[in-house]
Amino acid sequence: QMQLVESGGGSVQSGGSLRLSCAASGITDNSACMAWFRQAPGKEREGVASIVSSGSTSYADSVKGRFTISRDNAKNTLYLQMNRLNPGDTAMYYCAARSRCRWAVAVVPEFGNYNYWGQGTQVTVSS
Repeated sequence: QMQLVESGGGSVQSGGSLRLSCAASGITDNSACMAWFRQAPGKEREGVASIVSSGSTSYADSVKGRFTISRDNAKNTLYLQMNRLNPGDTAMYYCAARSRCRWAVAVVPEFGNYNYWGQGTQVTVSS
């Protein structure tokens, strides 16, 4: 089974940047679709960005133009570059994967479409 471990979270001032990483191991499907989600206290987990094997990406409207999702298959690592952060981005960020994924085009990720999850990394943005 796939194991996912996030890193790179922390505290940053509004307008700053962070890069999150998700290291994957135990991979048996090199065509997995990958995504980032986030969840703030008292709120539902929401999809942030996704990427499929074709390279197609998709972003939530709230992060378009500020966040970039990418993957390095040789390193089995997923990234989320976050720029121009604001307090609304404060949340626990989770890496997710969907095995045997055949999607040709990425869409804004939905919770029920992913099989594997990391334990999250906290991002806190202060004004």
